[in-house]
Amino acid sequence: MAAIREAPHTAGLAITLAQGGRPTMHIGILVFDDMELLDMAGPYEVFTTAARVHGRSQPAGTAPLFTVSTVARDAAPVRARAGLRVQPDHGLHDHPPLHAAIVPGGVVDAELQQPQTLAWIAAQRRSAPVLASVCTGALLLAQAGVLDGLAATTHWEDLAALQALRPAVQLRAGVRWVDEGAVVTSAGITAGIDMCLHLVRRLHGHELAALTARQMDHDWKDTP
Repeated sequence: MAAIREAPHTAGLAITLAQGGRPTMHIGILVFDDMELLDMAGPYEVFTTAARVHGRSQPAGTAPLFTVSTVARDAAPVRARAGLRVQPDHGLHDHPPLHAAIVPGGVVDAELQQPQTLAWIAAQRRSAPVLASVCTGALLLAQAGVLDGLAATTHWEDLAALQALRPAVQLRAGVRWVDEGAVVTSAGITAGIDMCLHLVRRLHGHELAALTARQMDHDWKDTP
């Protein structure tokens, strides 16, 4: 099993313990108006399914391997690009410390001008072991200044926009995801599911990632 990389600070971590005495890993997904719904829901399903699959092999009462929550600027519901309303679980400052922070894409023009959102992304780069984006979420990471000097990708239609927004990003086209260690970016929509299965593999191991993909009936492309 792959080692779980903890955040630099651990004092605020929830005390619930998963198998082997390790703390439950908290996954936070940013939500905002005009996000692409599957960019959020795909990662949500991957990590909650992985927790459920993992739990089947554990003694009764074992804390889940992963918990997943949504994070927004305030408590008001957000409306996804296709119109579905999503009620956030937490605000930007009242969520548990995260093992992975995931930023979806969609229509991000308004969010690129939100200093609170950008500050949160930059803060997660410093505190969470993994900061990841799906699709045009990479533009938000770039605007927050966390992609400079790193290789990254996004939806094929938005590669030029990412390069224009932040020329210091080392653009990668034609790949499903790019893993730079602490920062991981994916191409559009379903590529985010493949990326998150890859993150399950990183955080716990290939077997759980493969079992999760099978449970989801997803043809996992396990290489970028």
